[in-house]
Amino acid sequence: MSRGPAPDRPCRVPETAAAPPFDPELSVALAALGAGPREPVTPENLQERRARDAASRPRPTAEELRADGRFEVTELRVPGPRGAPDVTLVSARPAGLAGPLPLLYYLHGGAMVMGNAWSVLPRVLSEWALPLGLAVISVEYRLAPETQYPGPLEDCYAGLVWAVEHAAELDVDADRVIIGGKSAGGGLAAALALLTRDRGGPGALGQLLLCPMLDDRNSTCSSHQMSGRGLWDLTSHTTVWQAVLGDRYGAADLSPLAAPARATDLAGLPPAYIEVGSAEMFRDEDIAYANAIWRAGGQAELHVWSGAYHGFDGIAPKAAVSLDARDARTRWLRRLLAQSGTKDA
Repeated sequence: MSRGPAPDRPCRVPETAAAPPFDPELSVALAALGAGPREPVTPENLQERRARDAASRPRPTAEELRADGRFEVTELRVPGPRGAPDVTLVSARPAGLAGPLPLLYYLHGGAMVMGNAWSVLPRVLSEWALPLGLAVISVEYRLAPETQYPGPLEDCYAGLVWAVEHAAELDVDADRVIIGGKSAGGGLAAALALLTRDRGGPGALGQLLLCPMLDDRNSTCSSHQMSGRGLWDLTSHTTVWQAVLGDRYGAADLSPLAAPARATDLAGLPPAYIEVGSAEMFRDEDIAYANAIWRAGGQAELHVWSGAYHGFDGIAPKAAVSLDARDARTRWLRRLLAQSGTKDA
């Protein structure tokens, strides 16, 4: 018998309903972007939006990621899921640091239709790997609509299994692996934690879920309340979930591994850090996920950043709330590592 709370009933709010205001600094940064980045993603403009996204965050080379010798960076091709192509992993760590190091296994954002494993690494390495003494593996999972569920998740699982099995040659600690990701990557990280639990796969020390994309149903109050008021709306959300799920979009029996908000059993998961903005679509599904972990007897630290929209810290990295959010993430990671017996830098 399944355990946990029943799914939330659909919530609808009037288009004229009040919404939480944006933080003043974030509001200025959002207005400065102009209309282009706020244009909804549709099936008709998806390819153009992907090209625009690729141009806005070009893929750094391994040499550029080494940052004049501060980091060791290696691109690896490892066996993918059965019958699927190999998976590319980008392995990076602070140069000259004796191991075995704890490992952050990181899944990039981009709504599962955009993004890449390389462009997220400069920030991940500078903010976490260097100050905390972490090794990082960033996963180049296949994207939708060319590869639909469960392909991207199975890529992430195959890479994780390989990394843990080859921990000695990677000079990482197989008992101190943190799964993490942002937006779609956060949703994949949550699904990966569920999948490894269900398959008896590699255990994780924790799961770092940053504004995770968890729910395909568009039934929460925030998904309607905030639509059209930030960088992500119902049109975009529907477009990408249809791309990821294909004919299974909207299915009543869709697996929680495809959309973790559908999970009714959240027992036995690693401690979670979950953050979301008060002024973004994902607010209610992320809060509900933290609550479901608590109700299952698990550990979750939840941060709801007042006035923050989706992707706020990338749009306005110097805003006070962005600095606070990055500091809170680092403090959670530091505590997690300390509690596991790891000495950070």
